[in-house]
Amino acid sequence: MNRAAKPDGVITRGTTGINRLRRSDRWLMHRPQVVDLLHRTPDPLVVDLGYGARPDTTFELAARLRTVRPGLRVVGLEIDPDRVVPGRDGVSFARGGFELAGLRPNLVRAFNVLRQYPEDAVAGAWSKIVSGLAPGGLLVDGTCDELGRRSAWVVLGADGPRTLTLAWDPFDVERPGDVAERLPKALIHRNVPGEGVHDLLLAADRAWATAAPHAPFGPRIRWRAALDLLRAQGLPVEVPRRRLRDNVLTVPWSAVAPRPA
Repeated sequence: MNRAAKPDGVITRGTTGINRLRRSDRWLMHRPQVVDLLHRTPDPLVVDLGYGARPDTTFELAARLRTVRPGLRVVGLEIDPDRVVPGRDGVSFARGGFELAGLRPNLVRAFNVLRQYPEDAVAGAWSKIVSGLAPGGLLVDGTCDELGRRSAWVVLGADGPRTLTLAWDPFDVERPGDVAERLPKALIHRNVPGEGVHDLLLAADRAWATAAPHAPFGPRIRWRAALDLLRAQGLPVEVPRRRLRDNVLTVPWSAVAPRPA
């Protein structure tokens, strides 16, 4: 493995937990762009950047993505040398930061990393990580709560941010707007009037309220009805064709990109 001389970044809290990132894992397993990327790459490499004090979520990511592409390589990177553990089950670990330890991965997941940085550091971190990707590679920058019941993430490619996704436990979250507290760092301070993400969450809450007659059928059916309402209103939300365990809201980045000052 090609290791960089000095990792780029700072040591963060490292909070983690078993199955904490299951919602983003499930989304990645079925996302057409990710599935296509893993299948068309001869020897795909996935990096879990900043896995924290324990590597549980790295092993879980490997197990789930290997149902899509058996045998893919997974490397967990941590900037704190005390958190680097011996590899096992086909997963290796090394010290590294935004420079990706000199690797050229096809997919990078960085969850709950940039949340602990200042907002003005996000663009530089994104640029650094994306510049280290293999051609056609993707970065997933996300945030979730301690139990993984509320999650949000941005997918980026060489052309910059592409989509924002919110995903939550249908039986734990009362309304879509409650996920705002876990928006990625690039958007967490933009949930104010005049910003796209604020408008999106307001519209989602209104659609959720309007879909209340579907509540007896469960929160998943109700959210599906809410998504249909949002789409009918002209909002560029994705309406998934398959049944989902999570309530999911995905929009193009252009719908929520921070507005210039």
